[in-house]
Amino acid sequence: MRCAPRQWGYGGGVSQSPSANPSQQAQRPQLALLIRLGAAFVLTIMLVFVKLVTESGVTLTETLFWRQLPTVPVLLLWFAMRRELGTLKTRRLGAHFRRAALGLLGMFLNFGAVTLLPLAEATTLNFTTAIWAVILSALILRERVGLWRWSAVLLGFAGVIVIAQPGQGNIPLFGAAVALAAAFTIALISIQIRDLSRTEPSLTIVFWFSAFSLPLLALAMPFVATAHTPYQWSLLAGLGLFGLLGQFLLTAALRYGAVASVIVMDYSSLIWATLLGWWVFDRLPPAATWLGAPLIVAAGLVIAWREHRLSIERARSLVGE
Repeated sequence: MRCAPRQWGYGGGVSQSPSANPSQQAQRPQLALLIRLGAAFVLTIMLVFVKLVTESGVTLTETLFWRQLPTVPVLLLWFAMRRELGTLKTRRLGAHFRRAALGLLGMFLNFGAVTLLPLAEATTLNFTTAIWAVILSALILRERVGLWRWSAVLLGFAGVIVIAQPGQGNIPLFGAAVALAAAFTIALISIQIRDLSRTEPSLTIVFWFSAFSLPLLALAMPFVATAHTPYQWSLLAGLGLFGLLGQFLLTAALRYGAVASVIVMDYSSLIWATLLGWWVFDRLPPAATWLGAPLIVAAGLVIAWREHRLSIERARSLVGE
């Protein structure tokens, strides 16, 4: 089993496959790229809301609760309107629960990195998910990793060192560590979702992630919830709205295009993060980020290209058998 290329998954809600086999649907690659570009933009706006709402005094746990809350009723309504409630049936509740537990940890780390780091730096370090996925595919899946991808791993970590600059104090090292841990966790989640996607549609995976994580977050709410101002409620509403919209756009992009062809749009999030970080927080990345970010992005693109080539070779070998 091959570890699929990394996809955008802010909040731990990544999905690896569309709700049906892409080969059975009309492929519209240009539309898929456009939708994926929109998903990158929307999810970056969600991170702006995360940063604003935590800076306003709302705890991270409560932020996660309101991020997850709209998903369950909206998806139930979606499936009911399409008369597809049966899609939510599953025989793999245990696997869904394990994915939810790890996904919740990923959300804590991912949102925590956004609160600890400037937006552009947090976004850039999140791109190391592809690098961690290569390492995990070698260690866990026992996949043979060749020179191209190992070189990309080294290139990516060189970019991390350039950005973090240990000892120089350009960004908090604890924040960088949290961001790298978030990317590592998302890479682990991608392996879980890869396994779940063999039997479950992507929206079903998203639904059970929220269905399991919401009660866990609700248990903590009496200890962390506080009264909110209208401004804070508006931020929480925006967080939930853009998070849910981003998830639907991710799924829609995979309906019309293959993973390997659309994930290149994910890197546009660095542009949005830089612009929004400057506009909303009056912060532009330092020179170290401008030097390190291209190395990490290049590493991710090399990995995506190599995964694409390997998938083509594998398909040809199956046809030849």
